[in-house]
Amino acid sequence: MKKPLTRIAVVAGAGAAAFAMAVAPASAVPSTVWTVTPSPASFTATNVGNIVLTANIPLTCTTSSASGTLASATGNPATVASINAINFGTSASPCTSVLGNVTTVATTPWTVVAQDYTASTGVTKGYVGNVKAKVTAGACAFTVEGKATGTYTNSTGVLAVNSVTGDLSVTSASGCGTVVTTSTKPTFKGNYAVKVAGTSTIPTIVGSNP
Repeated sequence: MKKPLTRIAVVAGAGAAAFAMAVAPASAVPSTVWTVTPSPASFTATNVGNIVLTANIPLTCTTSSASGTLASATGNPATVASINAINFGTSASPCTSVLGNVTTVATTPWTVVAQDYTASTGVTKGYVGNVKAKVTAGACAFTVEGKATGTYTNSTGVLAVNSVTGDLSVTSASGCGTVVTTSTKPTFKGNYAVKVAGTSTIPTIVGSNP
């Protein structure tokens, strides 16, 4: 009886393995062609809700805007947009913190980099790169550099910036005591509604393979 039972077990095991291979989803292939529509095009972006930079303490902006250019690209990762100007706060609505009003001067261009695309949701994952800005809050001044993880959704035109610890770093700091130092790892979070400049058109980003 041992041999038939052994044979049955082997056959059953092979059948289960074949079934698992049949139902397992195919591995996703990273996109290498990024089609931006329209392309090339200028864009503007305005914040939806607060923009918050946290460097041990939150620095909150109720007003922020950006502008730049969009263009199709190839490769992975691939730069699909250049942020040529970005502003935080205005004289009438300054950014705030417990240290006082906050001014932020960005060194541009920043970039929007695409890494992954999900066709079923129209969402591109990637990051805002080449980030560099000098932040001043009261007597405290520091420089932030790095990138900020984010997503872009075609249906809404929202660039959602949601950096994780380690994306950004403080490269210099003065007058901040122990509140902000070069060991501080800031996070940058906020949503921007993107439109083709001078229109109400929402640009789209689609990733594919040739």
